[in-house]
Amino acid sequence: MSSETVLITGASLGIGYELAKLFAADKSNLVLVARNGEKLDQLAAELRKTHGVEVRVLPKDLADPQSPQAIFDALVAENVRVDVVVNNAGFGAVGSVATLPLERQRDMIEVNIAALTQLTRLFLPGMIERGSGGILNVGSTAAFQPGPYMAVYYASKAYVLSFTEALAEELLGTGVRVTCLAPGPTATGFAATANAEHRLLFKLGTADAESVARAGYQGFRHGRSLVIPGLRNKLGTVAVRFAPRLLVRKVVKRLQL
Repeated sequence: MSSETVLITGASLGIGYELAKLFAADKSNLVLVARNGEKLDQLAAELRKTHGVEVRVLPKDLADPQSPQAIFDALVAENVRVDVVVNNAGFGAVGSVATLPLERQRDMIEVNIAALTQLTRLFLPGMIERGSGGILNVGSTAAFQPGPYMAVYYASKAYVLSFTEALAEELLGTGVRVTCLAPGPTATGFAATANAEHRLLFKLGTADAESVARAGYQGFRHGRSLVIPGLRNKLGTVAVRFAPRLLVRKVVKRLQL
């Protein structure tokens, strides 16, 4: 896989950070994207030293609607062929739709939905033309039900799941693999960013980012369209399919308080 180049968004911490290490360990060259350029530089230096791979750093804020095209244009200008796109960047926020700042909710849609869609669309035609490559989208078990007090976040992850599964079906036979990694609560910077650290959902336990990333990486390499790490998470996504929707909403609401 030494000729493979992988673009990873949200690579400075958490699941994205761990995925970068996994791809680098398999000798994939990397393009790392996140807002924090200093952290990206540190990770890039670590991966170059440990694994001897090429690592490019692109500090970009995906809440800016121009960022996906800027990323694509910069790589085209450098004649960098991207074989795999890992859409990991995303964030949430706890609060009601009526009280959370509108800009915060708009940025969430921009990062979680719009940037993911744009980056997929920009790099996908080249993959199809070559008959190889892939898209790994990081979703969440939040995708399987509505989430009162995190309404936009849950809805954004429902989009990621639906978009990824539809794309996987469209690309059958093209040689391009598509995977949605849908973890439950995970020990990353997500809870702090979302102001959810003390919510019941996270008090019930979290997975570690390394194991989640490894499950997603292995699932992607094996061509699985959906990866849900952990037995509890798998059972939860099945349970909500059969429970009354009203009950599901009430339970999720309680977990956010």
